[in-house]
Amino acid sequence: MAKGHRSQIKRERNAQKDTRPSAKLSYARVSVQKACFVLDAIRGKDVQTALAILEYNPRYASSLIKKLLESAIANAENNNGMNRDHLYVAECYANKGPTMKRIQPRAQGRAYRIEKRMSHITVVLDEKK
Repeated sequence: MAKGHRSQIKRERNAQKDTRPSAKLSYARVSVQKACFVLDAIRGKDVQTALAILEYNPRYASSLIKKLLESAIANAENNNGMNRDHLYVAECYANKGPTMKRIQPRAQGRAYRIEKRMSHITVVLDEKK
């Protein structure tokens, strides 16, 4: 059990909060594995290079992540007052979301399950020192 008044606990929790600009896409209709292929390509790159990689990547997830990266850049410029030229992708990861279960009819009255997976994708930017 936490000690102290509720407002004190909240104050301490907010003091530890990450202030880096970020963007999150929840319930993206792409599996974690497929999203991670694209995320691995842009991790650690500056935002101009990352946008260029995403523009010409043929995977479906790259279009989702490109839009998410542009949102994170806009958050950095508008909310944190950062310069676009000094930004780079500090963190990017995909977490597992819920799975939709569907049924595929098969021979002799059987039914196979199809799992349509979702993911929660996060992009965190930071400024080069």
